[in-house]
Amino acid sequence: MRKKIVRKDHIAMEASKIHCKLSRNICFLHQWISLIFTFGFVIPFIQSLDYSDALSKSLLYFEAQRSGRLPYNQRAIWRHHSGLTDGLDQGVDLVGGYYDAGDNVKFQLPMAFTITMLSWSVIEYGEDIAAAGEYRYALEAIKWGTDYFVKAHTHPNVLWIQVGEGDTDHYCWQRPEDMTTSRRAYKIDEDHPGSDVAGETAAALASSSIVFRRTNPHYSKLLLVHAEQLFEFGDKFRGKYDTSVGAAKGYYPSLSGYKDELLWAAIWLYKATDKSHYLKYALQNAQSFGGTTWAISEFSWDVKYAGLQLLAATLPRQDKREKEDDKIIEEYRSKGEYYLCSCLNQNNKTNVHRTPGGLLYIRQWNNMQYVSNAAFLLMVYSDHLRETNQMARCERRSVGPEEIFAFAKSQVDYILGLNPRGVSYLVGYGPKYPQRVHHRGASVVSFKKRKNFISCTQGYDNWFGRKTSNPNTLIGALVGGPDYKDRFNDHRRNFMQTEACTYNTAPLVGLFAKLNGLDRGIDIEDSSLFLAK
Repeated sequence: MRKKIVRKDHIAMEASKIHCKLSRNICFLHQWISLIFTFGFVIPFIQSLDYSDALSKSLLYFEAQRSGRLPYNQRAIWRHHSGLTDGLDQGVDLVGGYYDAGDNVKFQLPMAFTITMLSWSVIEYGEDIAAAGEYRYALEAIKWGTDYFVKAHTHPNVLWIQVGEGDTDHYCWQRPEDMTTSRRAYKIDEDHPGSDVAGETAAALASSSIVFRRTNPHYSKLLLVHAEQLFEFGDKFRGKYDTSVGAAKGYYPSLSGYKDELLWAAIWLYKATDKSHYLKYALQNAQSFGGTTWAISEFSWDVKYAGLQLLAATLPRQDKREKEDDKIIEEYRSKGEYYLCSCLNQNNKTNVHRTPGGLLYIRQWNNMQYVSNAAFLLMVYSDHLRETNQMARCERRSVGPEEIFAFAKSQVDYILGLNPRGVSYLVGYGPKYPQRVHHRGASVVSFKKRKNFISCTQGYDNWFGRKTSNPNTLIGALVGGPDYKDRFNDHRRNFMQTEACTYNTAPLVGLFAKLNGLDRGIDIEDSSLFLAK
């Protein structure tokens, strides 16, 4: 049963829901009225949200982050070829892949997580992506990453996991086309293990193999071969990758260790292959690896527990499965729903903090990554509960799929401008969005317009400190976002709020597709109601 809210603005909100059934425009008008009643602020602009446009822009962002030789149909036309000698000094071809954020280093752990989340978006909402005319671009975004992973996996027990050095890179403000910083490559192997990055790469390749199964079966099988080899490698030679590769520690340290990635990879491999031993691995190691013991309130490129718990909870029931196995999956579900309930403020003690405007707030640096990931997990799980006619069991009360959906939608709508500042934090979307994103390539004149070399110091002296907008719009990038009071300072120096990352945007692809594909006549509770809880 839904908890009855008794408050002075209840009548206005109920009126909003009634009008939503009658008119989309009236619906959005009453959403704003509800927000004014609830929070006492007025949004600078009133407009319906165009999820189709947001979807298109989110996929365009990945083209701006490409490393390597760009294709003829590159749409982010201000970018050009870069990193064409990556791996040359080590005698391996490491050209390609993605820059993770506003710098020019290729970090494997966040890159692999990005591809996993892009693939999951397509697996869940591929029909909606296709209906919006974006399916081709979604597959291209995934394949740009998986092609690189295949090249980087040069031996069953060798994976190249970084190109470039964060320290030297951060001393320079250069377009990737001009890079003069070190492009040293780093690998993991039997003597220098990295079970976390091997596991996440295996998860990325397994999930993407599902995506390509119908359109490119040969490629799908190739990805699966690499995924299985990497999982075996990561499991047999266990260790944290940032212990083996110190250059990654100051930038993407594996604080959660590697056990969550191994469980995460095992579940994805089970989904991709239907081989029972992968499921057995995830079940037999569930307790010792923390899968059914850790109750987590965040999901990110590092901490996979909530994602694997909810992924395990959505596995279809099978008659041949033993009762003990179902019991373990039920334990996975319990811990996964703890995460969900913490986002919905329905745990008795530990809940995720929210800003006055209703945004989930985990921490100061790049908070939006946690928001987009949370919204995606909640959206997928709400679909699962609806399809199986179930409720999520929280400590305070049971929660239905409609409520979970509505809260996930409220987070997406906040990102797109339904917030106290009326700012879209998805660059290029809407009339008002960040203009000075902390990003080397976007903040320096395009190589296509000015081919003359720009050095490290020239970049800092002539471009980094400019108060004007970036010369190139990093369309589709989700920046770090506002602070705990919904405040946002649009300045390049403010990297905690204005830097964008590939793993911020990846889950949005599925979310935008889902929301765009919904029948507008469906009776879904007004998302502003859940900003008030």
